[in-house]
Amino acid sequence: MSSSCWITSFHLVPSHQHTFRNVFNRNRKTRHYSHTPTRTTLMACVASKEDASSNGAGLFLPSQDSPTTLTRFVLENIRSSKAPEDIVDLISSIQFACKKIASLVSRAGITNLTGLFNEGKSINIQGEEQKKLDILSNQVLKNALKYSGKMGVIASEEEDVPVTVDESFSGTYVAVFDPLDGSSNLDAAVATGTIFGIFRQEVSCLIEDMADDIEPSQLNCLANTLQPGSRLLAAGYCMYSSSTMMVLSLGHGTHGFTLDPEVGEFVLTHPYMKIPKRGQIYSFNEANYHQWDPILQEYVEKLKTGNNRSGKCYSLRYIGSLVADVHRTLLYGGVFGYPRDKKNPNGKLRLLYECAPMSYLIEQAGGKATNGAQRILDIIPNTTHERQPLILGSEEDVDELMQVYTKYSSQMQV
Repeated sequence: MSSSCWITSFHLVPSHQHTFRNVFNRNRKTRHYSHTPTRTTLMACVASKEDASSNGAGLFLPSQDSPTTLTRFVLENIRSSKAPEDIVDLISSIQFACKKIASLVSRAGITNLTGLFNEGKSINIQGEEQKKLDILSNQVLKNALKYSGKMGVIASEEEDVPVTVDESFSGTYVAVFDPLDGSSNLDAAVATGTIFGIFRQEVSCLIEDMADDIEPSQLNCLANTLQPGSRLLAAGYCMYSSSTMMVLSLGHGTHGFTLDPEVGEFVLTHPYMKIPKRGQIYSFNEANYHQWDPILQEYVEKLKTGNNRSGKCYSLRYIGSLVADVHRTLLYGGVFGYPRDKKNPNGKLRLLYECAPMSYLIEQAGGKATNGAQRILDIIPNTTHERQPLILGSEEDVDELMQVYTKYSSQMQV
């Protein structure tokens, strides 16, 4: 029978060290014990998870002698021909930017980075007031990508138009990103995140980084870089919460990496993440219930009352931060939605920066994503800031909603 190992390191007062030594000496499966006067490190190996639970060893986290860092993970994917060779430079640039943004977010309250930029007078292309960290995070990520030497075009939710990279730094990739999703919750210390997607550039564009001087022909060149989510080479998000976590897909599964603050590296903690086939959580902003279409209202009512295919009553969980809500849905299953309503008939989330990368991750984890009529990843953007409704989550949950829409649609055509 194979054994499983757990390792942990923690502080003990001297009076407790003797107690722990006796406990682990009684467990014959203990392989290693060492301590200093103020710090104790224990690694227990047990025959199975059941033994771990009964012996109390389940308190320890799975570990490796040589953990897989994000960079090592990407390099191993390149060696196995699961990723293009030069993607490692892009991912390295993104993870550096995310580490910097994580530091800025964690210290925002003590460095006067909370609140609105320019006293609320700065409005982005979406018509939204920009936070101080919206501006700063955008610049951090934009610079990191620009100087990677791999970018041809950079499109940000905070920029009016896509920005082309100077010829001396240009490459063949297109990056799209929301530098700080959920920034409206920042002052309340609610989880925020960075969302990104990487495409291969279809048309070469070498023009100056001055949006106001771009000619119509050059804008057409940039428009040719707009691609459906199905063409993404990589997508991910970085969540800034109780820990900093990056969830990434290079097209071969969805994987989670947690930032180890002691060594400053993202370490693989959630390999091959799989969303449950069906969950028991729905995540919608029910304040908009009366603005929804009757089909969605009926579906949500059935979730709440248990009058659905699972026969179980669903719980409502809604944070209001896309990264946090999608992350929970990815882990626990269920359905997340930011649907169209009377106020936002075209939806509110941006297709390029939010819907497509999140849908890519969910599908790579075995889930589904739709706008209520078609698969998100099949939609070709018409503009860089196009909005779409978004419903994603467990396969069976999304399928159930789509079948309700299909039924009503067929009835209307009769």
